[in-house]
Amino acid sequence: MALGLTEHERARRVVAADLEIDILGPCKYPSPLAERLAHSTIHYVGQADRVLLEDRLSQVIAQGDELAQAPAFELAGPRHQLFFQPSRLRCGIVTCGGLCPGLNNVVRGLVLELTHGYGVSQIYGFRYGYQGLVRRHGIGPVRLTPTVVADAHHEGGTMLGTSRGNQDPAEMVDRLQELDIGVLFVIGGDGTFRGAMSLVAELRKRGLPIGVVGIPKTIDNDIHFIDRSFGFETAFSSAVDVIRSAHVEATGANNGIGVVKLMGRHSGFIACHAALASTDVDAVLIPEVPLRLEGPGGLFELLEARLEQQSHALLVVAEGAGQDLCAEAGDGPRTDASGNARLADVGVVLRDQLLAHFRRRRTEITLKYIDPSYHIRSVPASPADSVYCWNLARNAVHAAMAGNTNMLIGRWHGHFVHVPMPLATRFRKQVNVLGDLWAAVVESTGQPFSFDPRPAQAS
Repeated sequence: MALGLTEHERARRVVAADLEIDILGPCKYPSPLAERLAHSTIHYVGQADRVLLEDRLSQVIAQGDELAQAPAFELAGPRHQLFFQPSRLRCGIVTCGGLCPGLNNVVRGLVLELTHGYGVSQIYGFRYGYQGLVRRHGIGPVRLTPTVVADAHHEGGTMLGTSRGNQDPAEMVDRLQELDIGVLFVIGGDGTFRGAMSLVAELRKRGLPIGVVGIPKTIDNDIHFIDRSFGFETAFSSAVDVIRSAHVEATGANNGIGVVKLMGRHSGFIACHAALASTDVDAVLIPEVPLRLEGPGGLFELLEARLEQQSHALLVVAEGAGQDLCAEAGDGPRTDASGNARLADVGVVLRDQLLAHFRRRRTEITLKYIDPSYHIRSVPASPADSVYCWNLARNAVHAAMAGNTNMLIGRWHGHFVHVPMPLATRFRKQVNVLGDLWAAVVESTGQPFSFDPRPAQAS
C-alpha cells in the first residue's frame, strides 16, 4: 500500500481483485449477433480488454502500481462465445426503487436487444419491484415483446411498476426456477443491488446457473464507479426550468426570495448541475457541506447582503442538506420500506427559518418555496439520456449472454464497463467539496465555500 494515505483514503482503496467479474461458467455457444444483424462489422470484445480505474498516470504511480497490474474494469461489449444458448433462454426484467427518467427506455432496450440481436423470444417483466418475484403476493409477470414495448420510451415512469424494500431471496429464487428464468436484469439503485446480491448468494447456495445483471438507476447520480447514471441529465435539465421560474418570482417582488428544493438524499449532484446550468442561483445547499444559518459566514448574512445589493435572492437546496436543522426543529427522520431514513423536509424548515429571521429584523420579504421533485423524476428521458439508456441496455444483454453475473453496467472514462455489484455498493458517490464541481458552484454563485466555519472535508 502506498504511503501517505489518510485513513479515509485507505478505506476507499480499490485493488485489481475488486474489479474481477463473476461468471457462471465457460462459454460454448457462438454468438449470433453478426448473422442476425446482417452485417460483419460487429467488434467482439475480449475479456483482456480493460479500462483503467485511474485515467491519470500520476495516480497510478502514486499508488505504487505497475501499469500492467493496475486496477482496471473489464470492457463491456459483445463476446464471440456465449454461455447461454439464445433459443432456449428465458429472461426476466424488474424495476425497483423510486421513479427515474429513462426506466422505460432501458426496459425497451433490453427487450429489443434480446429479441433482435440474440433471438431470445421469452422475456418476462416482473411487476412492482421485487414483490413481483414472490409468488405469494399474487402479482403475475407480463410477457414482453418488441410490440409491447414499442412506445414505452415516450412515457415517464416504468411500465412494470416499482416498489421499495427487499423480499425473501429464497422465495424469489423459487419463482425464477418455477419460470425457468436464466437471466434476471435488475434496474435499480444501491438498495436494489444489495437485494440482488442476496439473490446471487441464494443462487450460489443452490448451485443454480442463473445470471443477475444490473443497470444502475439513481436520479441522484450517487453510485460509485459510474460516470453518470441514466436519468440524471434529464432530471437536472428539468430542474433548470423550475429554477428559472423561481428566479422570475423572486425578481418580481422587492426583497423576493425563491427557494427550490431538488432531489439529492446524500449527494448534491442535481443541485450543483442545475444551478450551474441556470446561472441565476445565489447559493446552493448540499448534504456534503455543513450548513449554518446564524453568525458570520452563515446563510442569513449572505441573503441579507444579496437583498441589499439586488433586492432578490434565489436558493437551491438538495433534500438531504441541513438535516441537523430539521432535527432541531423536531422533524426527525423515520425509515422507509428499504430501511432508508425518511428525510425531513428541509425546504419547509428553511422557509420557516428565513421568514422568522427577516421578521425579527423587521425586513419585509416575499418568499416562494417550490418542490418539483416528483415532477422531475416522472418526465420522459431527454434525447441524450435516451441514447445512454439504449447503450446501457444493449451492453447489459451482451454481458448476460456471456454468463456474467453479480455485476452492473457502468460508463467509466467514456467507456462502458462491467462493475462488480459488491464494489459499486461499497460506498456512496458524493460531491467532492475540494474538487472542481464544487469550486465551479462557488465561483458561479459567489457563496462562501462553506456556511460552517469548520474546515470542509473531501467526500
